[in-house]
Amino acid sequence: MSFRILGTGSVVPDRSLSNNDLAGMVDTSDEWIVSRTGISSRRISSGETMTDLCVKSSLLALENAEVSPDELDLIICATICGDYITPSQASLIQSEIGATCPAFDVNAACSGFIYALDTASAYLSSGKASKILVVAYDSLSKFVDWTDRNTCVLFGDGGGAVVLDKGDDLLGINLTSEGNAEILNIPCHNESPFGSETVTRQFLQMNGQEVFKFAVSRIVTEMKKLIQNCKVSADEIDYVLLHQANIRIINAARQRLGMPEGKFMSNLARYGNTSAGSIPVLLDELNRNGTLRKGQILALIAFGGGLTTGACLLRWDPAK
Repeated sequence: MSFRILGTGSVVPDRSLSNNDLAGMVDTSDEWIVSRTGISSRRISSGETMTDLCVKSSLLALENAEVSPDELDLIICATICGDYITPSQASLIQSEIGATCPAFDVNAACSGFIYALDTASAYLSSGKASKILVVAYDSLSKFVDWTDRNTCVLFGDGGGAVVLDKGDDLLGINLTSEGNAEILNIPCHNESPFGSETVTRQFLQMNGQEVFKFAVSRIVTEMKKLIQNCKVSADEIDYVLLHQANIRIINAARQRLGMPEGKFMSNLARYGNTSAGSIPVLLDELNRNGTLRKGQILALIAFGGGLTTGACLLRWDPAK
């Protein structure tokens, strides 16, 4: 017993920031950004709170699943940057949608959605829950140094949600973590007069080359592990949904795996890297535009700060 996905939902902020817009802010150009990242624009929160957008995603997923908030047994939100340090973002969602169940956050950076799915699967398998709302949303525009062209061009805001029920559609899942704060981090704000160091700048810091090497290597490793553990062939996988970080990462991993380009779904050009939110946004778009068909097998693989990875193989069968 694991889970099945009953419904999906996603929301991105209204404001679109194009590469040409960024060219007026830092020394860059549309050609420079597209050639190095595959990104043409990204969405930036402007006036909307994280809670506003998470609630909209949640309600869309609940509507798609035909589940009411009072039927939920648990809410899990995967995020690194809620509206508050406390209360949790999940608790705010719970209150706003009118649910009465427990709620908590999971922080695994860009792998957060897969980590949350694994946590939800454990609750469902143990019988402690029957219906779970998983929300994954990040707003990294809060932490980007908008004077650094190497990082500010990469990130956007957005996320989505899924409603889970008991089922057998999760074929396999694997999580990893390699403690490493050097390659990718966001410093903690600290103004305590008793601390040995005061940190007032919380800009995201990243070693792009090391992230690239880590990401490509782990995608290949995790895909091979899914294929072996789930006893499926690469040909049986209909679509691959990778964390939408950089088109060069996606292409390099695909080439090393020797899989057809048409199996790798992407909306990176329109949204950039939305951290934990990238896979659920992509999943919801594929669900709503009719790309996904009952019985298809999907591979979801994410990588991010930690350094973490999350990978799962699932059968798309939301309407049993």
